[in-house]
Amino acid sequence: MNQQNNQAGNDLSRAKLRVGIVAGEASGDLLGAHLIRTLKEKAADIEFIGIAGPKMIAAGAVSLFPMEKLAVRGYIEVLRHYREILGIRRNLIDYFLKNPPDVFIGIDAPDFNLELERRLKDKGIPTIHYVGPSIWAWRGERIRKIARAVSHILVLFPFEKQIYEKAGIPVTYVGHPLGDMLPLEPNRKSAREQLKLPQGDMIVTMLPGSRQSELDYLADLFVETARKIVLQQPNVRFLVPLVSRETRQLFETALYRCGGQDLPLTILFGHAHEAITAADVVLVASGTATLETALLKRPMVITYKVSKLTWKLAKRKAYLPYVGLPNILAGRFIVPEFLQDEATPENLSQALLNILNDQTVSQRLTGYFSEMHAILRQNTADKVAAAILPYLPR
Repeated sequence: MNQQNNQAGNDLSRAKLRVGIVAGEASGDLLGAHLIRTLKEKAADIEFIGIAGPKMIAAGAVSLFPMEKLAVRGYIEVLRHYREILGIRRNLIDYFLKNPPDVFIGIDAPDFNLELERRLKDKGIPTIHYVGPSIWAWRGERIRKIARAVSHILVLFPFEKQIYEKAGIPVTYVGHPLGDMLPLEPNRKSAREQLKLPQGDMIVTMLPGSRQSELDYLADLFVETARKIVLQQPNVRFLVPLVSRETRQLFETALYRCGGQDLPLTILFGHAHEAITAADVVLVASGTATLETALLKRPMVITYKVSKLTWKLAKRKAYLPYVGLPNILAGRFIVPEFLQDEATPENLSQALLNILNDQTVSQRLTGYFSEMHAILRQNTADKVAAAILPYLPR
């Protein structure tokens, strides 16, 4: 932690209300920024410190370590960075024990946050975990660890509430902030105008992930898929919104490696929601982006790849036949998924072309996605604040 961060920490120690907070990836950064702005409206004399992404920092959080250090997914991928991640958590525990916050909020990242929360809770610091770990999908045994680590858990999906109530864990269903933030009826014409895209063009938006580790596995796959689509649909255009310089560089390298320099493809820095809204179909890495795509009412194909060992271990612990949030919320396959060995350019390009050439698919999915949107649109900001404020001193 540098001198500037130490000074920020010293300044924080003089604040009336102090909140420790840790987010581990882009989706958590979005949730964290939403939470910070809401709590500041309710209590102006409040400060946030821990690990934050750019959106949280813009909302006023102080980050002691780069969030990107935690943005790693998969057993093998985490092992490569294990010592560094362990060191960060150890330093955070020491910092928070020496500078106790009034409450600690861990946003998702359960493998990192739950142990941190347990240590702080044992010392009498209230701990709130925001985003229930997906114990309904795999690793259900974590419920015991969650019970020991958290004072309260905030869940995004309605079916999760009963799981934690049954385990005796204080829980609040808050909905998903994306349900409030995203329009019920997205304006595709306006999105295309903002991105300077012809209204009649056929657009495929590609979302290969926000983590560098995801780009390592998916960038080549997405480029090769685009090449195959162009061979059968020459009038198509591709949009690839990316969240950081690092992920952009990884994707540009894949373009050259795979001979995709001449593809009709535009890399965007951000503007993911506009790019999704403007699309005829979206190819998306499994994760929060699948929910964003659903709430923006666009048809999609979901894909994902990890190391062979990570996949083998994950499959052994999984309970559901699908991984995409739209399918999980629907309780069945409503959008196609191609994972690991099935994630090939041939499979992905054919699935995307099938959707491009069948307008009834988009119309049917719009109905499903609209129902999901209504369920998740819960005025999340007020519900989150109402759950957290009782843990702060008056």
